[in-house]
Amino acid sequence: MRILITNDDGIHAPGLAVLKQIARTLSDDVWAVAPGEEQSGAGHSLTLSRPIRLKRHGDQRYSVSGTPTDAVMLALAHVMKDAPPDLILSGVNRGANLAEDVTYSGTVSAAMEGALAGVRSIALSQVYPREGMGDTVPFAAAESWAGRVLAPLLEMPFEAGTLVNINFPALAPGMVNGVRVCRQGIRDYGRLRVVERTDPRGYPYYWFGLVPAIETPGHMTDLEAVAEGYVAVTPLHLDLTHGPGLASLAERFAAVG
Repeated sequence: MRILITNDDGIHAPGLAVLKQIARTLSDDVWAVAPGEEQSGAGHSLTLSRPIRLKRHGDQRYSVSGTPTDAVMLALAHVMKDAPPDLILSGVNRGANLAEDVTYSGTVSAAMEGALAGVRSIALSQVYPREGMGDTVPFAAAESWAGRVLAPLLEMPFEAGTLVNINFPALAPGMVNGVRVCRQGIRDYGRLRVVERTDPRGYPYYWFGLVPAIETPGHMTDLEAVAEGYVAVTPLHLDLTHGPGLASLAERFAAVG
């Protein structure tokens, strides 16, 4: 099995090193193509207004001066075009990709790009308590549980246009309660916070921040699964069509012709 690993935290991120160790337990043929710098929050963005640079860091290891989507596209269309990967693993992200995070996440979007190309793709993220952690994120749960979570996924077929999103709880491996297959959750958008400050020249600038999440209880989503100490495994698909809305809109536009 040929595996491509990528991320949105950058080619030198500790989580990518963890992911390489995980991938090496599955195959000896592991390639890394990732952004040269952190691209957290880049979503499924594609660079169109400037050239993309590709840098080789060693055998089967490359960085891209662009987004996670750019990295996967260059990997598939150029770096690995003569022998494409059988599996794409994206992560291990430094922090959760739960609920609506998947729409912002470069980690999940890299897996989306792989799914678009017809390659089995899985995103992996390590939740951590943000207070006082900085860059010292413990990946022990991901390191210990990834093999057990990936094994069943590699034995099953993926439907076209689908991917799997995995989140490991912020716990020591022995404290993890198990694996829970669950829906994508949704948080209260009211948690968004805009922090305004002033630079040394007197001009205002802004940071986006988040107040503590207000989550919907009792719905067995990825939010609740991780909060209760489980590894959350969520199937996602690229078809964003709202099925019930089709009939409603068709009825409203029936007279238009």
